[in-house]
Amino acid sequence: MIKKVIFLLFVLGITSVNAQNAKTLLDQVSQKVKSYNNIVLGFKYAINNPAENVSQETRGEVTLQGNKYLLNLMGTEQMYDGKKLYVVIPEDEEINISSQDEDDENSITPSKMLTFYEDGYSYKMDIVQDVNGRKIQFVKLTPIDSRSDLKEVLLGIDKQTKHIYKMIQKQNNGSNVTFTVTSFKTNQPLSETLFTFDESKYDNYYINRLD
Repeated sequence: MIKKVIFLLFVLGITSVNAQNAKTLLDQVSQKVKSYNNIVLGFKYAINNPAENVSQETRGEVTLQGNKYLLNLMGTEQMYDGKKLYVVIPEDEEINISSQDEDDENSITPSKMLTFYEDGYSYKMDIVQDVNGRKIQFVKLTPIDSRSDLKEVLLGIDKQTKHIYKMIQKQNNGSNVTFTVTSFKTNQPLSETLFTFDESKYDNYYINRLD
């Protein structure tokens, strides 16, 4: 019985250290991200669901400044000015304007993609991968809310730069969404109107105000 108790305490001790190490690493990532005036990311975006025979990969770019962002992905442009989300769809000549709930812990929006893990998740260290000479430490994040659509998130962090390299979202419906950073630029010269929606540029577009 005593051996079982000692073993249990040993396992709990390892688990506690593992979680603390993960928290320390995530805190370092947060501090690094928040030290920049802005971040411009190039990335690969892939979604895979074998059960539904879905497999798709594309590339995109996102500019982040505070909680504002400009995202180009799959032929659409999404701009969030801190209050409203503007989704421009050139193919349909349509623009959707809506509010975005920044407090929703279950959604990983572009403005939160580098800091979403700060609330609503438990975490522990996972594997380390060597990617072209870079040591990528993965941290496994599990949503605290049992109603979340996410099963878990694997966050790959460059151990040297403390930048996020990869994020893998494993969803309860069997889908895996992978976000891989291909370029990481900081403190870029940005236009003062980059996050300002100018309706006059879209004379022939149908504007759908959703709220």
